[in-house]
Amino acid sequence: MGIVVLTMKASVIEMFLVLLVTGIHSNKETTKKIKRPKFTVPPINCDVKAGKIVHPEFIVKCPAGCQDPKYHVYGTNVYASSSSVCAAAVHSGVLDNSGGKVLVQKVAGQSGYRGSYSNGVQSLSLPHWRESFVVSEGKPQKGVTYPSALTYSSAKSPAVIADETTKASQKPSVPGTTAQPGTLMQVPGTTSAEGSHTTLPKPSPPAGEATSSPRPQPAGHRSQQLDPWPTASDTSSQNSPRASPGDTGMWKPGSVLLEAGFVLNEETSTQPLDPVSQGDPNCRVDLAFLIDGSAGIGGRRFRIQKQFLADVAQALDVGPAGPLVGVVQYGDNPATQFNLKTHMNSQDLKAAIEKITQRGGLSNVGQAISFVTKSFFSKANGNRGGAPNVAVVLVDGWPTDMVEEASRLARESGINIFFITVEGAVEHEKPYVMEPNFASKAVCRTNGFYSLSVPSWFSLHKSAQPLVKRVCDAGRLACSKTCLNSADLGFVVDGSSSVGTANFRTVLQFVANLSREFEISDTDTRVGAVQYTYEQRLEFGFDAYRTKPDVLSAIRRVGYWSGGTSTGAAINYALERLFKESKPNKRKLMVLITDGRSYDDIRIPAMAAHLKGVITYAVGIAWAAQDELDVIATHPARDHAFFVDEFDSLHTLVPKVIRNICAEFNSRPRN
Repeated sequence: MGIVVLTMKASVIEMFLVLLVTGIHSNKETTKKIKRPKFTVPPINCDVKAGKIVHPEFIVKCPAGCQDPKYHVYGTNVYASSSSVCAAAVHSGVLDNSGGKVLVQKVAGQSGYRGSYSNGVQSLSLPHWRESFVVSEGKPQKGVTYPSALTYSSAKSPAVIADETTKASQKPSVPGTTAQPGTLMQVPGTTSAEGSHTTLPKPSPPAGEATSSPRPQPAGHRSQQLDPWPTASDTSSQNSPRASPGDTGMWKPGSVLLEAGFVLNEETSTQPLDPVSQGDPNCRVDLAFLIDGSAGIGGRRFRIQKQFLADVAQALDVGPAGPLVGVVQYGDNPATQFNLKTHMNSQDLKAAIEKITQRGGLSNVGQAISFVTKSFFSKANGNRGGAPNVAVVLVDGWPTDMVEEASRLARESGINIFFITVEGAVEHEKPYVMEPNFASKAVCRTNGFYSLSVPSWFSLHKSAQPLVKRVCDAGRLACSKTCLNSADLGFVVDGSSSVGTANFRTVLQFVANLSREFEISDTDTRVGAVQYTYEQRLEFGFDAYRTKPDVLSAIRRVGYWSGGTSTGAAINYALERLFKESKPNKRKLMVLITDGRSYDDIRIPAMAAHLKGVITYAVGIAWAAQDELDVIATHPARDHAFFVDEFDSLHTLVPKVIRNICAEFNSRPRN
């Protein structure tokens, strides 16, 4: 009996072990079959805005070509959710224009967004927005699950959404399905609640110069004690925000609106609250302020100067289509505080002005003007080319260096210099002024339009509106016109048999080399050409080509004619067919090129050209007669007539002709 019992127990144990082993094997097989689904990065288009996507954190794949300006971006580093995701990624440097993967994390709305130009994308400024996002390299973070399919907020009206939701709730649920994120609807009985948004720290400003201590002043320089008031400095730093789903108490997109019972839809999540100004198109100028940061001005006056700049910024409607403003501070040496493309609206500009700290040192205005001429008005700094360049110089008392030569070079570069002299030298101080009448020597014109003399710093604010009116009056910004951007340039080219085909190509190369020196457009210098033998032919007129490449191509296409040499008839023809179409505000420049004596009279046609205000430069080669060149050329002939012995030497005349054209232009009186 005992043996039977033991045998039964053994059988039971054996069966138990078999079942146990089978179960473990079965679990292993089940485990092998259950695999985590592979994450697929969803693609989006360039125009998709972050506010359209309801997920707080996601990875997307952007296509190529999102650098296009039609895809709007608001902000720098932290972007308003009304921005294009992919364009923001290009602006931040996470992606280039070829596209790629980007990680998007939504963060709290900001009180303001600063526009900037970066990586080929111009972002815009925005006063405030309810939701923001940051972008980073498109690599999944450990412990975070990202959606393979994106859910977008609905653009339908609340009534339609409510109706569709009611219909959906009446349908029987399907086993195994899960609820998908949807559009938030107004919930009956909910009350409006005020949510607390976390504000990101402001980015650190560039390392600035601290206010210099007073330096010993040169003999005769007005001594002014630095004001003891402290200068505020923004020392906050920026931290990269991280959006972790596991964080407790973290701001979540839409949570405040849900508590308040609002509907999130396309309109409320992507449209700016306030329109972003593109600037006043009636005041399209590139404007540099040269502010006095010398030790002699003192802290209090320096703050008054900054307030004046802020008043001007408020009066100007700053923007890409209107005025752009940069600031250079001078003391011992000049330094750019910010350039033309740094701030794209008046609000951001005022905030940047407030952060400027005083440099100290002397009052070297001449150095500052030279710096602006050579370095400030460049394409890299936001200079737009077609907008007038204006420099407004503020001076406390008088400069400690010379300004005349630096200002002359600035004028010749097309910069309109305005001078605001505050508390100028009184009678007993004038012997100490290094350069008497420095303002008259510096300004664009001496007619009073470019000079403002302010008796006291406390009355400086009264000059803000008059200054704005003057700098915006493009018609009176005379120094915008230079020797290279304000002419109708007509070439009259000898195509007679004595020239020959090869030499004619050399003449055309000379014409092209001269043309390259000018700024060519429909509003700047225009170029036309006439070829002559016994007869005359208009190769192209002033209105035919509006860009430099087009003009150079047209010159290359001119064909050699061959024939006699009737220079007098050619001048008359050019006056009637070419210069008759010249604009009243353009200087009329004729460059006549010939290799021999004319078969007809040149005196009467040359006199007619002079009387009609055409400035004529005569270029002779080989067998050209010097006495005829002197008659054709505008007086004095030594500045307007040129001669070379052979065609291959023509290229040496290019710098000489350009130099004389500009010398003649710049010698005109400045009143």
